[in-house]
Amino acid sequence: MQSEVKKAVKLLKDGKLIVYPTDTLYGLGANIFDEKAVIKVYEAKRRPFSMPLPICLSSIEEIEEYAIMNKIAHKIAERFMPGAVTIILKKKKCVPDIVTKEKIAIRVPASDVARNIAKEVPLTATSANLHGRKAPSTIKDAKEQLGNKVAMYIDAGKLMGKPSTIIDVSEGRIKIIREGAIPKEEIYGKL
Repeated sequence: MQSEVKKAVKLLKDGKLIVYPTDTLYGLGANIFDEKAVIKVYEAKRRPFSMPLPICLSSIEEIEEYAIMNKIAHKIAERFMPGAVTIILKKKKCVPDIVTKEKIAIRVPASDVARNIAKEVPLTATSANLHGRKAPSTIKDAKEQLGNKVAMYIDAGKLMGKPSTIIDVSEGRIKIIREGAIPKEEIYGKL
């Protein structure tokens, strides 16, 4: 897997798209600081440009570089990351507007492959599907939808198949946007 990670990092730095495994589903990755590559993500997915893209980072500590953390965000991150949760925070200026305007959705997945890639290149963390279609839990599903728009597919077998739970903590309180792999009772029950 290490050689695949190296190859993926090089492709991302060259402005290409990759499909990579997370702990839940396959993600479509582009270097978030490469505007042309981010545009390719929207085009490949046929996703409206008005919909912000989540990002994948390698560690909880890294989140502070891209977003404004608060007490509840720290609690959620410490309890559920790395893992199947996405937190929404107010973004910092370093995040390009093409990725998102005011708030940013951040994932630190429980996948060594995803985190090792993100350690080198912060990348988009949207699912590797056409907009409105089923998010892929296998590389076969991802390839059927995205085909040759992607430079590299990293196959880690069949994944969980349930998306991450999305929690908006940007205002300092919990607002569950999408209940996914982690049930809301577990979110509220552990804090």
